[in-house]
Amino acid sequence: MSINNFNIGPFEVGNSVRPFIIAEMSGNHNQSLDRALAIVEAASKTGAQAIKLQTYTADTITLDVHENEFKVQDEKSLWNGKSLHKLYGEAYTPWEWHAPIMKRAKELGMVCFSSPFDETAVDFLEDLNVPAYKIASFENIHLPLIRKVAATGKPLIISTGMATIAELHEAVTAAREAGCKNLVLLKCTSTYPAIPINSNIATIPHMRELFQCQVGLSDHTMGTGVSVAAVTLGATIVEKHFTLSRADGGVDSAFSLEPLEMQALVTETERAWQALGVVRYGATDAEKKSLVFRRSLYISSDIKKGTVLSPENVRCVRPGLGLPPKYFDQVMGLKFNIDVAKGTPLTWELLLDKNNF
Repeated sequence: MSINNFNIGPFEVGNSVRPFIIAEMSGNHNQSLDRALAIVEAASKTGAQAIKLQTYTADTITLDVHENEFKVQDEKSLWNGKSLHKLYGEAYTPWEWHAPIMKRAKELGMVCFSSPFDETAVDFLEDLNVPAYKIASFENIHLPLIRKVAATGKPLIISTGMATIAELHEAVTAAREAGCKNLVLLKCTSTYPAIPINSNIATIPHMRELFQCQVGLSDHTMGTGVSVAAVTLGATIVEKHFTLSRADGGVDSAFSLEPLEMQALVTETERAWQALGVVRYGATDAEKKSLVFRRSLYISSDIKKGTVLSPENVRCVRPGLGLPPKYFDQVMGLKFNIDVAKGTPLTWELLLDKNNF
């Protein structure tokens, strides 16, 4: 199966074009539509091609229970002590905001799509004619949801956080059997924030080969280094959480990029992609003018005809218009056939004499 480029809205996605950068808004709107629209505007200025939402309510994602396993109990978690229902109630994007957010994104030349977390969200997003779908890591075992999204025929991006190869095989198979033609798997580490040592982006080319689809990165680490490295391994999509300012707080702000950081991500991932190039040896067209600054053999003092070549009158110096340095030992002991001035590049013609050959 060939791994072809495809489009998300007007943007081509694939290894032959610059990385497709997704700014994930998540809950960084802090329950303000004005802030959500400001995030879209800020993201558009960074050069990111997409803004992504999450479509759920607390009641579509969990139960209204506030104890035991329905409560986050991890001292290292950003959300320790909160019930799932309360957390998702704070983080969700009101469904009536989706249309104005998408409208603003389109006006600014971006695409906007979302991660649905249940089947009702897919129906809602279809009414908005989103150009693609994203399955979150925590939903990559939700095969009924994957089948429903795949059946829309739109590009499908699946985050792979926590999933085993067997689980990914089930997800990919479900998607393809339901009609998905354009699939991207995102390498993801589902910790918030993640750290580089746990990112294991060496998985990217293996995943691409194993599932014969495009592969990208959903990056929860701080900074841009992991994302840039992922592009060198073949990532065609990079998704990063995005906020106006981490100081403003919010459920995901601690591991989100600010505008200048997102702009740097766009720039540096494109540079990484450009640097990949092709397998090539020898001077590029741009390098050819620098060949003259290599070393070569030059006459280092005024010479009379018949003088024997020696280290005293031949040196290996810049520029590079004489014989290559590899001939230095070979020409020692030969004689000049004409008078030669200091600074003359050594050539075979200066040595063509029956006394030498």
